[in-house]
Amino acid sequence: MFKELTKNLLVLALVLVASFTYAQRTVSGTVTDSKTNESLIGANVLVKGSTEGTVTDLDGKYSLAIPAGPVTLVFSYTGFEDKEVEVGASDIVDVAMTEGLVLDEVVVVGYGIQKKSVVTGAISSVKSRDLEKVPNGRVEQSLQGRVAGVTIAQNSGQPGSSSTIRVRGVTTFGGGNNPLWVIDGVVVDAGAIGYLNQSDIESIEVLKDAASSAIYGTRAATGVILVTTKKGKAGQLNVNYNGFIGSSSPAKVLQLLNASQYAALLNERSIAGGGSPIFPSVNLGTGTDWQKEIFNKSAFRHNNELSLSGGNDKSTFYVSFGLQEQEGIVASEISNYDKQNFRINSTHKISKVFTFDRRWGTPTRSLSGSAGWMSTAAY
Repeated sequence: MFKELTKNLLVLALVLVASFTYAQRTVSGTVTDSKTNESLIGANVLVKGSTEGTVTDLDGKYSLAIPAGPVTLVFSYTGFEDKEVEVGASDIVDVAMTEGLVLDEVVVVGYGIQKKSVVTGAISSVKSRDLEKVPNGRVEQSLQGRVAGVTIAQNSGQPGSSSTIRVRGVTTFGGGNNPLWVIDGVVVDAGAIGYLNQSDIESIEVLKDAASSAIYGTRAATGVILVTTKKGKAGQLNVNYNGFIGSSSPAKVLQLLNASQYAALLNERSIAGGGSPIFPSVNLGTGTDWQKEIFNKSAFRHNNELSLSGGNDKSTFYVSFGLQEQEGIVASEISNYDKQNFRINSTHKISKVFTFDRRWGTPTRSLSGSAGWMSTAAY
């Protein structure tokens, strides 16, 4: 009886294995570059919706066992766009892959612009679409965690205060370690970046090695940060608005004794030490809660940025307005930040040879603190 049952189970297992083997088929093919027709070595070939896959060999060829029925193969390769191919009746599936958009992006370098795919220096780029996702008051704070090798730390909790930026750490002990700021080809001091609207920036490039920043000489020893602002484009008038509103409050306050509780505690300490009570009566009320007097639990802040752009084949323009106000969480009456700015970027094509390009900004910034000051600058 037991032998007969074992025999039947073995036969059933063989039938299942044969059925599974019959339900699979093998496809093969070659993965190439659509531009050069060169074979792509190490391209990934994966059955969509499963973990079954393989990689191409030195000749760009692959072979993969797939289930019977409708199957979609996903081809991926670094620097190329992923491609999905539905497998039909044919067992040969050749795929030509195209370069990804990331290789067509351009980055700003000291000598102009280059494709990201041909840049050999240590350059990190942050585009406007990344900056718009972070509602920060200052541009350098938006770079935190987005650029490798760059450390950014805010100097204080004062609204509108600048940040300390270090590109690849401390590079000198005798001089300053602040990087060189270049806005639209003009070298500015570190404070000028605070006058820009975040929405006015097209891209930010950080040049981190000597090869990338050689054009700026010794001033680039601590790194270079290139800021490119937006320009108008030929076509219809575009109006964009970007803003946010919010409030700030202390993350945590200390739980302290009031006046009556503190007096009772001092009396207990004095009696425990063999003395007499310091306060004849401990009914002193609650006293003054200095944390409540100093801290603002609903410090208001808002930022508004409005831009207009457009033009034609001869002239283009980009105009922006910015208004920002922020209250501090400590003594808001004397701790606040106000910024208003106005900017014009225009380009006029005078002839086939000459083009007139103008970048003009008039920022005003007011920062109230222990000293209190106001500054106005243009570049």
